[in-house]
Amino acid sequence: MDINQNLKKYDAYAVLRIKDFRLFIFARFILTIAIQMQSIIVGWQIYDITRDPFSLGLIGLAEALPFIVVALFAGHVADIINRKKIILVTIIIYFFGALTLFLLSFKFNIFFAEFGCLPIYGVVFLTGIARGFHYPAQSAFMAQLVPRKLYANSSTWNSTIWHIAAISGPAIGGLIYGFFGIDTAYFIVVCLVIFSFCLFMFVKNVALPAKVKKESLIESLTSGVRFVFKNQILLGALALDMFAVLFGGAVAILPVFAREILELGPEGLGFLRAAPAFGAVLMSLILAHKPPLKHAGVNLLVSVSGFGMCIILFAFSTNFYLSFLLLAFSGMFDNVSVIIRNTIIQLFTPDNMRGRVASVNSIFIGSSNEIGSFESGSAAKILGLVPSVVFGGGMTLMIALSTFKFAPKLKKLNLLSYMKEKEENYL
Repeated sequence: MDINQNLKKYDAYAVLRIKDFRLFIFARFILTIAIQMQSIIVGWQIYDITRDPFSLGLIGLAEALPFIVVALFAGHVADIINRKKIILVTIIIYFFGALTLFLLSFKFNIFFAEFGCLPIYGVVFLTGIARGFHYPAQSAFMAQLVPRKLYANSSTWNSTIWHIAAISGPAIGGLIYGFFGIDTAYFIVVCLVIFSFCLFMFVKNVALPAKVKKESLIESLTSGVRFVFKNQILLGALALDMFAVLFGGAVAILPVFAREILELGPEGLGFLRAAPAFGAVLMSLILAHKPPLKHAGVNLLVSVSGFGMCIILFAFSTNFYLSFLLLAFSGMFDNVSVIIRNTIIQLFTPDNMRGRVASVNSIFIGSSNEIGSFESGSAAKILGLVPSVVFGGGMTLMIALSTFKFAPKLKKLNLLSYMKEKEENYL
């Protein structure tokens, strides 16, 4: 069967017929709503206290530092300890973090007068540790729930559900904060984390894959890094997304755009935060039926370039609707790169190394979100709000062009041919 026939027979809903995968992505959906709600509430609360864009950048730094520090060890743990158990423990930590924020804002806000934003940064630091362990376990666990031939399909729907939650979370968080107050908003976050924990409990347990060879702790910790750096396609895809997110993200300073330029309240900020995810969901629905696999390398580079251009144009917008539209288009372009990158990781990674490779991915991509937030806040402080965002979008374009030149294997990548070849080898 040739590639074109494979495309015609592609079943967009195949992975959704797997019960445990449905439970998994629904549980992740609820948890993501809670995390996104908490993110928007924390951002607005800190800016309300400080009125300083740099303080928003510190939120990202407070989460990224512990995330990076534990990442490699977390990947090692995800390959030797039951991944479902790790997920459940990290959700318990998320719960205590959300509960602390609720109690601080509801009963003990005297701490803010005494210590400023330090208690909030402390909770963010704690959730950064939890996230460092949660990400590789969750990523590796998802791959165990579906057959290899459905990896691209599972990546698409996983991304779709995540982005729907990323739309809902900021919008719900901003609206509840604006209309009902911060106490109610944090309380709902706590309830959603509990609900997510209960859903994950019903996902079946999957045994860890057998280890290929015995390794020392140091060998195990570094094997994921060595694996990624020996593979030009994996390294190119991860590095491209990392630098695009690091320089191109404007999410951290959206509270400043919302208040100072667009003259919006927390409700409007919630919609702006949701705009990229809204665009990503629209693109996911398209990609579920027309996956970007045949010319994956070119599609990846074009999508990152489109993302950078949208960020540059957003910097000059003074109209809420235009800003929303540009952020939505940035989300559409970004989602193409996310799905291609996740499919590359799932297809190119051996089962017994998924946790460690996912941890390397989390350092490249996950931490770049938070460090990118710090970069955005710092650049806005030094260069000014609009120039800092233009600089970030321009850097993203330059990185895409450089990757096009220096990663020829990535540029020529055809994931559909690769999947067909691997499937034939397994038969």
